[in-house]
Amino acid sequence: MSYVPSTPEQRRAMLDAVGAETYADLYRDVPKEMLLDRQLDLPEGMSELEAVRTMTALAEKNKVFQTVLRGAGSYDHFIPAIVKSVPAKEEFLTAYTPYQAEMSQGVLQSIFEYQTMICELTGMDVSNASVYDGATAAAEAAAMCRDRKRRVTLISAAAHPDTINTVRTYCFGTGDELKIVPAKDGKTDLDALKEMLDGTVASFYVQQPNFYGQFEDADLLGELVHAAGAMYVMGCNPISLGLVKTPRECGADIAVGEGQPLGLPMGFGGPYLGFMATTAKHMRKLPGRIVGETVDSKGKRAYVLSLQAREQHIRREKASSNICSNEALCALTAAVYLAAMGPNGLREVARQSMAKAHYLAEALTAIDGIELVYPGPFFHEFVTTLPKAQEVLAALEENGILGGLPIAEGVLWCATEKADKASLDRTAAIVKEVLAK
Repeated sequence: MSYVPSTPEQRRAMLDAVGAETYADLYRDVPKEMLLDRQLDLPEGMSELEAVRTMTALAEKNKVFQTVLRGAGSYDHFIPAIVKSVPAKEEFLTAYTPYQAEMSQGVLQSIFEYQTMICELTGMDVSNASVYDGATAAAEAAAMCRDRKRRVTLISAAAHPDTINTVRTYCFGTGDELKIVPAKDGKTDLDALKEMLDGTVASFYVQQPNFYGQFEDADLLGELVHAAGAMYVMGCNPISLGLVKTPRECGADIAVGEGQPLGLPMGFGGPYLGFMATTAKHMRKLPGRIVGETVDSKGKRAYVLSLQAREQHIRREKASSNICSNEALCALTAAVYLAAMGPNGLREVARQSMAKAHYLAEALTAIDGIELVYPGPFFHEFVTTLPKAQEVLAALEENGILGGLPIAEGVLWCATEKADKASLDRTAAIVKEVLAK
């Protein structure tokens, strides 16, 4: 990666320009007791070989599972080599938000392509350049919906707990009210939602598929919400959109979600990206950057930052969002993944993930003592009962398998296209062996 340092002459010129004799003068307003008057107590420097050995030794302490059967918001999908290669190019890897748009045509085009693909995936008219993660996207979507008369946000209890907590934090910060719609049999309780919808409700958020892997009755939910005059927000797993109806087809006003499944490694929880898309009607309420395509003075194709209506660095006093950045590198990664996979590839990833999850569910529930907690249709996650859960999960771990996530209702399992039949059969065999003891 290139790095061009300033010369001594240039540094002298900069100090002279601000009226400073030395760099220490730059800190003359800082109390002396706050300044370090000694050298930092750092270890001796290492050679490159020593540094590699040290980092390798640290990395070897990590437990790397060959089979991952846990999801809950972060998913182990196969990432084609090109998806890692393109974003690693120096031109993209060093890029930040393109404030000087005319100098950032390549970055702007990459964002424009990402936005276009998200719109195709969700069925919406316009997408922003991404936000920090899926939970943030949900919270920002809720903020889009509120007005002076409608200040209450409803969210399904079957949504991801982290998403619920993030939306709660945003509501607390703005003094708005969040109400949780109860779940029934692993899905949103329709009767409870009907009772809670009134003239104060700005929006309702549902996750599809939800935290328990269940498919919600998204069409009916949308009809109920719109009948009450509120806006309908759907949080989506982008891989599932290779098979199921788009949020637009379900009547959603805003589609959001976690983009990690689109070519981003699990990475100990990040960095990820949150995608957001909406209809043209609500375009001006969308936070973050929106890149558009136009022509320059010579009639050639060019890209511009078209809309930043809600951003606090543009309209600090009137801003309804504190988002002033984007996950451009992660969004580029997602765009490369979608381009590499294409519609057929994405559909196949979704099909295999769903098929293997159902195969695993059948294998596990064939074991005495294990049952599906929720009987409804599911995508690639499901919840089962599991006697001796800790013993079972420990035995799986010893065999290089990361089992499901223990939750209050049981164990939440997940399978993606990376889980082969042999690994799933081995998982079931280990579970059966432990329970037979």
